[in-house]
Amino acid sequence: MTTQLTAPANPVLRVAPAAPADAAAYFRASLVFHADVSDVASALAVEGDPGFVVLDSRSTASWDQGHVPGAVHLPTALIAEQAEQLLDKSVPVVTYCWGPGCNGATRAALALAELGFQVKEMLGGFEYWVREGFAFETWEGGEKRAADPLTAPVDSEDCGC
Repeated sequence: MTTQLTAPANPVLRVAPAAPADAAAYFRASLVFHADVSDVASALAVEGDPGFVVLDSRSTASWDQGHVPGAVHLPTALIAEQAEQLLDKSVPVVTYCWGPGCNGATRAALALAELGFQVKEMLGGFEYWVREGFAFETWEGGEKRAADPLTAPVDSEDCGC
């Protein structure tokens, strides 16, 4: 009897993709917990109430360096004692911190959820807010930088996602 050994699949397919229904459930759940910078900016740009509040969970020094216009400043360490005075539990909260390499927004979202707030995390954080070319505020006033062509379309408002 000859045993034939098959070569392992390439690294992408070494673990098979999920069944379509499982993949749909996973990605739907991801969207329940996350919003991206572009979607948050788009919702904030429309006149009227966007239906959520943006929360910057960084330190005061970080906030002064730059933050999303209209965001509420509440460092993660102060959420337990101050969130209920600053936020309305009937209004969803979108948290952000520095960027993809920081889990501060995740910790802030967890703290808020444990207090009974509806919450999402803004993927990319402040870093991608700036890199995608959206205006931001500093202790000195407003600022805006050109969009990084690796993170946002250069000649279009719509990335097609």
